[in-house]
Amino acid sequence: SSPRGRPLLAMFSYRSKIKKAKGAEPDALEEQVATALYELQVNDDKLKAALREVHITGAKEVDLGDNKRAVVVMVPPPQLDSFQKMVRENSLIEELEKKFSGKSVVIVADRRILRKESRKKGTRQLKQLRPRSRTLTSVHELLLEDLVFPSDIVAKRIRVRTDGSKLIKVALQQDSKLSDKSDTFSKVYKNLTGKDVVFHI
Repeated sequence: SSPRGRPLLAMFSYRSKIKKAKGAEPDALEEQVATALYELQVNDDKLKAALREVHITGAKEVDLGDNKRAVVVMVPPPQLDSFQKMVRENSLIEELEKKFSGKSVVIVADRRILRKESRKKGTRQLKQLRPRSRTLTSVHELLLEDLVFPSDIVAKRIRVRTDGSKLIKVALQQDSKLSDKSDTFSKVYKNLTGKDVVFHI
């Protein structure tokens, strides 16, 4: 058996569902998420085929207060569409939340922010221009869209408070069924970006 007491066969099975950068070892939460996905791949006829083609890159837990927690699942950007199709058509979020009893689950793309090119003499230039999709602003905007999926953002504005701090106000489409999760989205976004956001419908 494995060092954590799992049978080796089970360990290799769930390991196919997580691939971390630079071959890093998954932590206990990431193992739990990978195992949950593997169990759904084996046992859920609606999700089986699609889950076979995908994996996650990481996971983290966010404290929401009032003894509530959320599990943030990070996936490769090229696979986000596949995950979102499972969310929209086959209740992937609901199935994962059953396995993490009492915790909210959100799925976001694991996008990398590239630093700005240096203009100073003598500093190493980046070999190519930074694509807009890899700027901090763009990555944070795309994260908002990931969080509220399958709802759509219909309006967004930034309010500057008297102390100079900023609050992002996001309006979701009228028929959004996610109103009960708006506080979860706000806390997760703050945890991942340091930015304040409120959602309304």
